[in-house]
Amino acid sequence: MSNREWPLWEVFIRSKQGLNHKHVGSLRAPDATLALANARDVYTRRSEGISIWVIESNNVHASDPSDADSLFEPSDTKVYRHPTFYEVPDGIKHM
Repeated sequence: MSNREWPLWEVFIRSKQGLNHKHVGSLRAPDATLALANARDVYTRRSEGISIWVIESNNVHASDPSDADSLFEPSDTKVYRHPTFYEVPDGIKHM
């Protein structure tokens, strides 16, 4: 299997200061073990990460941008998301 036939992997790194993983790039590798090792070598050269995720690109599923209106409809039409049904006690501030 040549390098061009290797699957494409998406790489996500969690930084030392962050709580979430961020997409940092892509690479090609024959399997998950080598993808993880290559991601460490390529994307964490300066010890900036504490966790690495790799996922084969063909396993990533995304929404179609043309569906944005129905997926990301404003929450104004969803009254159940507004905290109008809760009583806030008098002693609570900054809420």
